[in-house]
Amino acid sequence: MKAYIFPGQGSQFPGMAKDLYEKSWKAKEVLDAANDILGFNITDIMFNGSEEDLKQTKVTQPAIFLHSIALVKSIEGAFLPDKVAGHSLGEFSALAAAGVLSWEDALRLVAIRALAMQKACEMEPSTMAAILGLDDHIVDNTCREIDDLIVAANFNSPGQVVISGTISGVNAACEALKAKGAKRAIILPVGGAFHSPLMEPAREELAAAINDANFFKPVGVIYQNVNARATSDPEEIKKNLIAQLTSPVRWTETITQMYADGAMHFIEVGPGKVLQGLVRKITNDAQVESLIFE
Repeated sequence: MKAYIFPGQGSQFPGMAKDLYEKSWKAKEVLDAANDILGFNITDIMFNGSEEDLKQTKVTQPAIFLHSIALVKSIEGAFLPDKVAGHSLGEFSALAAAGVLSWEDALRLVAIRALAMQKACEMEPSTMAAILGLDDHIVDNTCREIDDLIVAANFNSPGQVVISGTISGVNAACEALKAKGAKRAIILPVGGAFHSPLMEPAREELAAAINDANFFKPVGVIYQNVNARATSDPEEIKKNLIAQLTSPVRWTETITQMYADGAMHFIEVGPGKVLQGLVRKITNDAQVESLIFE
């Protein structure tokens, strides 16, 4: 059984989706419409911008979403996945691909999310760090012991957890985790503390927009970041999507559960191959590949 997985922030690259735009009229239609929906020429930045241009939050998130959706739209025939999941931002791509949201409504929500997160980042200096080589529970428990705002934010694969919080909290946790045997503690080049309580202002803003949007029952089921369980209930999907901004991304559990539920073939839909690498670390015998338009 195939499962389709959609990447999040960090997978962008200069020239992204340009080949799709040139080869697929369906992708071109989506990308041209996106410029009107967003009110700026995102395709010009995607195709011709620098890495620095693509790091702007208002660009990064919609660009990754659009690459994934343009790819889905380029495929011949109806896209009818049994199982989907997305990493953080990628959850919006997964929802649109599975028919929970129109891609246009999903893009509007992604744009609101990006700007709300940027505003939350500017309210208090904060950051994230990747912790390599420790069990999840050691990272989680150590963060709880720090007398500062610091949480385990992304459980990406065994031995790879991202922590998130104030700059002082992240620095303190990095030192404590290295003392407990972490192989590396790497401060990430991000604008703030995603998937932490510091995103509460963004969560409130996004919640209003999500509650106003039309959500439908998906094709197949979606495994959401906050609980790593399959669901097809639109109201539960809404609730989980709102909670996602301040909750950890349980990616290891998500892939493990999808595999336990029969997914033996994982297909990454979007820019890059980050998720394929994580799947290989989580399960040894699943087949992994990219969705490619030819």
